[in-house]
Formats: sequence, structure tokens, C-alpha cells
Amino acid sequence: MLKIAVYGKGGIGKSMVTGNLAAAFAVLGKKVIQIGCDPKADSTINLLKGNSPRPVMNYIREEDKDPDNLDEIVKVGFGDVVCVEAGGPTPGMGCAGRGIIATFQLLEDLDLFGKVEPDVVLYDVLGDVVCGGFAAPIREGYADKILIVTSGEKMAMYAANNISQAVKNFEDRSYARVFGIVLNRRDVENEEGRVQALADEIGVPIVADIPRSDEITRFEDQGMTVIEGDRELPISHRFLDLAQTLLDSEREGK
Repeated sequence: MLKIAVYGKGGIGKSMVTGNLAAAFAVLGKKVIQIGCDPKADSTINLLKGNSPRPVMNYIREEDKDPDNLDEIVKVGFGDVVCVEAGGPTPGMGCAGRGIIATFQLLEDLDLFGKVEPDVVLYDVLGDVVCGGFAAPIREGYADKILIVTSGEKMAMYAANNISQAVKNFEDRSYARVFGIVLNRRDVENEEGRVQALADEIGVPIVADIPRSDEITRFEDQGMTVIEGDRELPISHRFLDLAQTLLDSEREGK
């Protein structure tokens, strides 16, 4: 099983990358689970025509109990991707990181992986603050590989460096490692050079370069990934190529 956590600063496009990557894996014939680990609970929206599943933390808060079965918190989207959203606490109350840990435990109790038997699991994780809860995919064995999404903007690169440092804190425990950087372009000055310098500094490659794309926006307005909208577009092939690279790395034990 290929287990990937996608991290990045809020608003940097990690949910866009994760959703398109999930769709790409599905197109390549893989059974996929995508778990949104952001309190906004919008990670899977473009796999589901804009209709996200009920967030786990919302269910627990509103029903005052854990869900009895997966149907209450799971939806199946494009390419039969199984979609889950952790959600978060009431704004201003509680800890979103703890919500992620609670969600993971609940999914284990309900045997999500055993019932779905996925080839690929994707975790879409907020990266502005890498606290215990948000670091759970790194340190609890949920993910094996980490993708860091960044642009050439200062704060996005700052967050990317913080995420890399958080991963390095767990290096001696055989936890997840950074597989590479996904450059999601914002067309800032010398963007490629700036991100390449960051990649060299933290010792990981740029594994995908996603240009600004009107096609992504156009299909998102319709509640779709660009993979679903038109998989033959050049922008779609950026995600398909990244998915294949990750599958090849898993097969080769890298």
C-alpha cells in the first residue's frame, strides 16, 4: 500500500494537488482513499461535484456519539475514490490536531482500510503548524512518503522548510520521509530558482512542477478535478506523471 501525506501552507493548493493526484491514481487503475486533515473540510470537494462527506468531527459533535458505520462519514467520488474529511472543532474551541488523531482512531475502529483494501492512501494535511495532531501522519506510521507543496512565495517556502524540519525530527524512528517538493507556481520572480534553492537546502528533489492553469480553475468551478474534466490536457499529465513516479518508487522500494 502506498501511503502519502501532502503538506503545505494553508491556501497553497495542496488540496488541489491531492485531489488531482487521487484522481490520477484512480485513472491508473488504483483503489484510492483520500482523507482531508484540514478543519476547512474541503479536501475532497472536487472529487464529489462539490458535495463533501460529513466531517467526522462534525458528526461526533452534532450527534454526541461516534458514527456506527462508515456510510455516515464516507462518500465515494470520481474513479471510486473513497473520501473522508476529519473536520475540526467549533471555531475558537478545542484543538484541530486532536481531531485528526481522533478521526484516525475512529477509522481504525471502523476498519476502513480492511474494508476498502486500498492501493493508495492520501492524507491532505495543513502545514502552517506542525503540532502533534497535524504531525500524526508523519510519526504514527500512517504515511510513508511526504509531498510538500509550495510556491516561490516567502511564507509558503517558510512553511515548507518547517515541515521538512519536523520530518527530520523523526528520522531516527523510521517514520515517513519527504519524497519531494511539488512546485505549484504563482509566477513570482525567479520562482523556479527560489524553490530549487530550497530543495537543495533540505536535500529533496522537485518531483512535480504545476503551472498556473485556467483549466484547473474552470473545472474546479464545476466541482471537478482537471483529471476528470479532461485527462488529455497537458496540465492533467503533470498529475498523471507524478502519480506514476510515486507508483514506480513504491515498486522499486525507494
